[in-house]
Amino acid sequence: MAQRYGGEFSPDAKPKSNSTLRRAKPQKGRARASILGVAALPILVTAFSGGPTKLALHIAAFALIALEAWMTKEGLEAEEAYEARLISRRPAIPRKLFGAILTGLGIGAVTFDTSLINGVLYGLIAFGLHLAAFGLDPTKNKVAEGVDDFQNARVAKAVDEGEKHLKNMRELVLETRDRALIARVDVFQSTAREMFRTVENDPRDLSSSRRYLGLYLQGARDATKQYVDLTRRVENSEGKASYLALLDDLEANFTAKTETLLTNNKDALTIEIDVLRERLQREGIEPR
Repeated sequence: MAQRYGGEFSPDAKPKSNSTLRRAKPQKGRARASILGVAALPILVTAFSGGPTKLALHIAAFALIALEAWMTKEGLEAEEAYEARLISRRPAIPRKLFGAILTGLGIGAVTFDTSLINGVLYGLIAFGLHLAAFGLDPTKNKVAEGVDDFQNARVAKAVDEGEKHLKNMRELVLETRDRALIARVDVFQSTAREMFRTVENDPRDLSSSRRYLGLYLQGARDATKQYVDLTRRVENSEGKASYLALLDDLEANFTAKTETLLTNNKDALTIEIDVLRERLQREGIEPR
């Protein structure tokens, strides 16, 4: 019978101050991005107060601004994930920039019925204000110093795969609306991301941890899907207990592997320092 693991990320444990998990600064603009979509509702309401041209323009403007709100929110989430990682590829789609363009088009459309110049000017102003409020998307890949591009790309790809599995896990477990279970999955995700950050700190750890970032997380995602599918048909306390036991075992293994990686890195650093010290002594330099 699997026992609950009482590690650093267990619910009752106090977080360690020297944790290697890098905390991203929360993106405060998410609420503003969501409000933009709600703020567009008056445009839809006033669409029916004029002729067919005004109706078409206002409906198009509402659709553009609603899409902009979603696009900007997605861009902020992608930026938060980018900032949280030590090695990361820039977002493939500049969502915040597209959001700014959609804002300009939406405001331009809703003011176009007054005059063409008004539509263009208001659209440009809205585009600029959006950029000022939310900024641009990250434009550079984050890489580890002293590591070649190929190795950085391998680490970024492996972590991307792991993050995809974690995201799918959470999306699935949200369907259960079980707050305790959702919190438990969040704890496991924090443990997995601790390993992600460790591998990013030293890409040499990728070879020994690739199964954890890929195969094991895929298995956790598949087990989550099976459990959620089961709960759709019937409440099953035994199935929930088995799923929680699986999370406990996975968390214990991930934590143990991360500690092993950290220990190996410290041992390797000690060896490098000893070798350097011996070299300096041979050169007649006594290190202090």
